[in-house]
Amino acid sequence: MNNMTQRFLILLALFVAAGASPAAADTDAQSQSQSGSDRISVNLSDPSRPALVKVSMVNGGITVKAYDGKEVIVEARPRNRDREDPGSGGMRRLNIARTGLTVEEENNEVRISTESYMRTIDVTITVPTRTSLKLQAVNDGDIVVTGVEGELDVNDVNGAVTLNNVSGNCVAHALNGRVLATFVKINPQKPMAFSSLNGDIDVTFPADLKANVNIRSDRGDVFSDFDVQLQSVAPQQTVEDGRGKGGKYRVKIDKSVHGTINGGGPELQFTNFQGSIYIRKAGSAH
Repeated sequence: MNNMTQRFLILLALFVAAGASPAAADTDAQSQSQSGSDRISVNLSDPSRPALVKVSMVNGGITVKAYDGKEVIVEARPRNRDREDPGSGGMRRLNIARTGLTVEEENNEVRISTESYMRTIDVTITVPTRTSLKLQAVNDGDIVVTGVEGELDVNDVNGAVTLNNVSGNCVAHALNGRVLATFVKINPQKPMAFSSLNGDIDVTFPADLKANVNIRSDRGDVFSDFDVQLQSVAPQQTVEDGRGKGGKYRVKIDKSVHGTINGGGPELQFTNFQGSIYIRKAGSAH
């Protein structure tokens, strides 16, 4: 848990530092609607190859959906401020907010940034189906991905992570929210990891999944439709002996439980502190 918490704190500092981007990409379409949203459509350098899309948000949510096209389409919208201003005397609020949306593309890598450190902004991205994602959010927004096939690296500090009908492999973390994922197919050569500090982890895999599982849930239960063969070996011990250097001797026993599904395969790691873990088989009645 300590390592996971440290990772999110480091990400938080990186997000603030990455709030502004030096230059915008060349685009074939860019517009601003009267509602205050900004929209940019970007051609990939090589549409025949998968894209990599990177997004970091300080305040706001990220939604990514796949389609059959070849462009990456980005729409950023500032979230309405609902609080009342006692000095307005009932006057109508004018929407003067802009998003500072910046999109850069180089060699099929698309970097997206906004001025989300100034106000809450929600970003919706439409991508070709074969696209890898690196998505990071901190406050006041969830991350939702639908229909994408690729390598997914998704982190949300104060929101939920939802992956709908995705394919490939994934690393998904939610510090203060749940992780919900449904896989159509997985990459049988790549490991995956799912973790949360204060939320459930609920992942559905294809019925023919073959995997080695590494499970740790400190204050929650673990459930599965799969026939998980738990290993009966003694827990692993880590020994640190620093007495020869004026330090101390320390032995730590690993709290993780190890097992296999359908004979074993790539490693699937599930780590939760205060929430349950659900490892579901597609097609099973719940």
